Amino acid sequence: MSILHVIILAIIEGITEFLPVSSTGHMVIASSLMGIDKDDFVKLFEIVIQFGAILSVVVLYFKRFVRSFDFYVKLLIAFIPAAIVGVLFKKKIDLLLESPLVVAITLLAYGIVLLFVDQWFNKVEVDDSNKISNATAFKIGLFQCLSIIPGTSRSAATIVGGMSQKLSRTAAAEFSFFLAVPTMFGATCKALWDYKKDHAVLFTGEQLKFLVVGNVIAFVVAMLAIKTFITFLEKKGFKLFGYYRIIIGIVLIAMYFTGHLA
Repeated sequence: MSILHVIILAIIEGITEFLPVSSTGHMVIASSLMGIDKDDFVKLFEIVIQFGAILSVVVLYFKRFVRSFDFYVKLLIAFIPAAIVGVLFKKKIDLLLESPLVVAITLLAYGIVLLFVDQWFNKVEVDDSNKISNATAFKIGLFQCLSIIPGTSRSAATIVGGMSQKLSRTAAAEFSFFLAVPTMFGATCKALWDYKKDHAVLFTGEQLKFLVVGNVIAFVVAMLAIKTFITFLEKKGFKLFGYYRIIIGIVLIAMYFTGHLA
């Protein structure tokens, strides 16, 4: 892994973290195409820089994070299902992260779903993420569990989950952003803990540099991506993302079976 790989992966993460296209899936594919060896540090890196992108949510929506205790109760309720699933199935998840074919198939399958989401969930009763009930928060958290499969997209799963509970696109997207903070904080802490147990030296100087650079770039790019995504989602919906996922999924499957993607 080189500094150029770090920059490319961080830019990909910043752009895709909040889009319904799977940031993890894109990084898995990019790593494979660039021939990056999937050692323990690379796997850790791909998780930790997601937290860098997530911090942009705290900055952009800072007032929401200091407004009320109830806000954190809802995030905790929504976070619990994915936390339990993540702990129980961590080893299986790690294996899936090494498979570009799994990512390609999942991108394609959920791309088809996104073509119809705007038609399926077009009745809006809640247009403000502050008005989400605890029960709704928990149901959205159940949808987030789907994203343990690389290529699904945590953002897509939680936004669709919100829309299924009659939230507007904007309210569902904002709650998805907020839920990402405890989710990725937990995933980052767990990944660092597991990595520390298996390595006498936590990080070399170069590895630490890679993590700092990757997180900073992901943070800055994500700041720019969030508002652009919200504006686009309000006007256009999910269909374009569905077509994108389908095209990318088909191309990647073809590349895999022709030996161009390992």
